[in-house]
Amino acid sequence: MRTYAGHSSATESNLLYRRNLAKGQTGLSVAFDLPTQTGYDPDSPLARGEVGKVGVPVPHLGEMRRLFEDIPLTAMNTSMTINATAMWLLALYQVVAEEQVADGGTLGEEQLAQVHGQLAGTTQNDIIKEYLSRGTYVFPPEHSMRLTSDLIAYTVNHIPKWNPINICSYHLQEAGATPTQELAYALTTAIAVLDAVRGSGQVKPEDFPTVVGRMSFFVNAGVRFVEETCKMRAFVRLWDEITRERYGVEDEKLRRFRFGVQVNSLGLTEAQPENNVQRIVLEMLGVTLSKNARARALQLPAWNEALGLPRPWDQQWSLRLQQVLAFESDLLEHEDIFDGSHVIEAKVAELVAGAREEIDRVQAMGGAIAAVESGYMKQALVSSHAARRARIESGAEKVVGVNAFETTEPSPLTADLETAVQTADPEAEASALAGLRAWREQRDQAAVDAALARLVADAKGDANLMEATLAAARAGATTGEWAGALRGVFGEFRAPTGVSGAIGVAEAGADLTRVRQDVRRTGEEIGGRLRLLVGKPGLDGHSNGAEQVAVRARDAGFEVVYQGIRLTPEQIVAAAVAEDVHCVGLSILSGSHMELVPAVLDGLRAHGLDDLPVIVGGIIPPADAARLKELGVAAVFTPKDFGLTEIMAGIVATIRSAHGLD
Repeated sequence: MRTYAGHSSATESNLLYRRNLAKGQTGLSVAFDLPTQTGYDPDSPLARGEVGKVGVPVPHLGEMRRLFEDIPLTAMNTSMTINATAMWLLALYQVVAEEQVADGGTLGEEQLAQVHGQLAGTTQNDIIKEYLSRGTYVFPPEHSMRLTSDLIAYTVNHIPKWNPINICSYHLQEAGATPTQELAYALTTAIAVLDAVRGSGQVKPEDFPTVVGRMSFFVNAGVRFVEETCKMRAFVRLWDEITRERYGVEDEKLRRFRFGVQVNSLGLTEAQPENNVQRIVLEMLGVTLSKNARARALQLPAWNEALGLPRPWDQQWSLRLQQVLAFESDLLEHEDIFDGSHVIEAKVAELVAGAREEIDRVQAMGGAIAAVESGYMKQALVSSHAARRARIESGAEKVVGVNAFETTEPSPLTADLETAVQTADPEAEASALAGLRAWREQRDQAAVDAALARLVADAKGDANLMEATLAAARAGATTGEWAGALRGVFGEFRAPTGVSGAIGVAEAGADLTRVRQDVRRTGEEIGGRLRLLVGKPGLDGHSNGAEQVAVRARDAGFEVVYQGIRLTPEQIVAAAVAEDVHCVGLSILSGSHMELVPAVLDGLRAHGLDDLPVIVGGIIPPADAARLKELGVAAVFTPKDFGLTEIMAGIVATIRSAHGLD
């Protein structure tokens, strides 16, 4: 079994596994998302409203035991979508596997080695893309890379079947990357990781090809399926070249480009969402038609992900798309159908040349870490995304049902929007908090303190941090405590947002010109330049929309206050007060709008800012949007509101209304 939708639940996977176990089926795989990537416990102010909505909360060893109860981990292949806290989650997983085999007893060194040798799976562990696109990082890049390379070295030496890193270009495309940028930035990330592992000296030179062979990739596939097919063939060619020439890997199998795919969610639309099904099929074809560049694993989003959390039936529909392709078509019966095509070869050559040029540019800066710290790669992605948005708004890039062929018959799929998506359990957060408190009360606090002290000491030196992390997991430390100990040594980091230097609208059309005039006129009437605060409350790291709003607002003449991701409602309120802004815009994509937005509204009222307009953007069901407006929100924007210039006009109108202007 493999979960197949982008926001799958490990709890569902657990139940399905047990169902299959009863039928005598074993050796299955489970993939799950974990919301602990930024290293906070469920009781953190930043986690408020999000616990249980964006994955499976696993704050300590007890929850990992519960998650895999009755599931023999030595017979599983488990994929963890986890990055900043990858080391911590792998430690919890390993300890549970050891406990299952020991069954209350004690394992000797030989028995432990046998358990470790049987563990199979993947930790994503790609921290660089977190600074560029997903936002779930904790520490400065240099220290994060140490955690990444320590985990890789540990698994290569102790858990030989484990895939310790899954370079993820998926989120790069979601952040606006062109095919050339997706190729270049994923491969420069891989180079940075391999160089770090080799430079650490933790892996013997003769074993280094094994490190290369354990690398895997997680790629995005957009709707331009010919271009995406060529991109995958370019990935295969470039990876073979890099591993052979830069790292001297002679074994062809160890140079193989191993990759899985989740097809594009960026192009899914709220308008006429039934069209998403054919988009998903086209995206799936782009990574399956070419046998020599075919995905090893495939995950498809559901048709209604632009509306909210997919239901099990929606996820099943996506699974059936794969099964029809695999079992009803003749796709798997032929050699590569693109070999010999001069059209395909020309496009592949173009992508390879462009990617090499961009790889060389990043390497000349000092590599991927330097390009993250300087903001170069982030700025390039924000600019590419802005260019894409501009093409859609101008009509140069057609999106069916959005800016073309907009007339539609009523859809039975969305006739009842309240039941068209799944609603998160409102008791999940309270349950997680109660479980965390109970865990802390029953553990040996002295053992926890000693383990965390060892972790701090090792972090100050050059020891591999996996051993101290395992000790902390066994002692009963929590995710927040593990990350907090490392924060005390490494510090925290806020990556460049890429907004200030991003290229926005090159030439203003008539609509943007009118908005600029309205912004200028309104500022003059109020008595100063209009200031817009763009806020990202909570742990939600999906900042692409907020960044595009900030860039367009800047181009429209606003003074933009954007501090990036992971802010508490209190911090957003404080910024609004300090900057004396004229409007607060909140971007929330985690489904936590009904908890976070009221907190911001209450904070503003406490400072006497009842009349300061607040607008909200995100994937927000109609009923929730209506409730937010009842609470005082001036406007709610969802994915169907794709026109950023129109949104800017709406913000100006909201500000004018708040000040009693025409």
